[in-house]
Amino acid sequence: MNQASGQAGLESIVAAYNDVSARMKQAYEQLAGEVSRLNDELATKNRELARRERLAALGQLAAGLAHEVRNPLGGIALYASMLDRDLADRPREVELARKIGGAVRSLDRLVNEILEFAQEDVLERQQATFGEVLEPALEGLAGWTDGLTIEVEVGAGSAEVELWCDVQRMQRVLLNILINASQAMGERGRIEIAARTRDGAARIEIRDSGPGIAEDRLDKIFDPFFTTRASGTGLGLAIVHRIVEAHGGRVTVRNQVSGGAAFAIELPDRGASEVMGQAAVKLDTVNPASSRGARNRMAS
Repeated sequence: MNQASGQAGLESIVAAYNDVSARMKQAYEQLAGEVSRLNDELATKNRELARRERLAALGQLAAGLAHEVRNPLGGIALYASMLDRDLADRPREVELARKIGGAVRSLDRLVNEILEFAQEDVLERQQATFGEVLEPALEGLAGWTDGLTIEVEVGAGSAEVELWCDVQRMQRVLLNILINASQAMGERGRIEIAARTRDGAARIEIRDSGPGIAEDRLDKIFDPFFTTRASGTGLGLAIVHRIVEAHGGRVTVRNQVSGGAAFAIELPDRGASEVMGQAAVKLDTVNPASSRGARNRMAS
């Protein structure tokens, strides 16, 4: 009986040990998984921070160059217009003068986009509906699609979705994405726009029926001066990324299984934006020297 009792006790101890070992193994695997996730998240944040620093430095350099170029461009445009007027009786020379004027206008548009990309991210946020932001962007798109057959569909209920944003800057975001979509589709195509609220954030999706984006270009699509068009400046989507980021939001792009590209924008609501702003202020208060150093590096 004592032997049987001892055997039962030993089995109980072994079973308890196995149970504890299994639970410890499970806890270790969970911890290892969480550490791996946090490492991936940290690596992503570090890449984003490095990208911001590079873009800030590039923006400062580009702005300086743009200001230096703008004054000579004004002079060239003036002289081209004078030639256009003075050579009215010489059609061939007039055509050349007008080509010069057209090239100057293209350069001036590039300078304006560079300055917009480089400008300080000071937002004037207000509560607005998605419809109030979208309507002027669609009106602006009409000027780019004249003579094309582009169908635009806005999802039911999207216009009433509330946004906490700088209305004019977000109109620019939507217009740039819509122009990009229309240029990708060519003479005919369809753009679907939808907005909804999820987990304290507004999510905007813009899908087109174009050919999509080459996989090796998806990671570069928001880089400044990256373009696949001969007449493109490569700043439209870079401006989109900068404005959305200034709102504390996120913009991504993917290819749809059915074809075409799909852009997604996530913007935090007012409460989440204020919490992020307070967190940034607290961080600056705790370690002001480090924060100033980071800002100085980004501005240099």
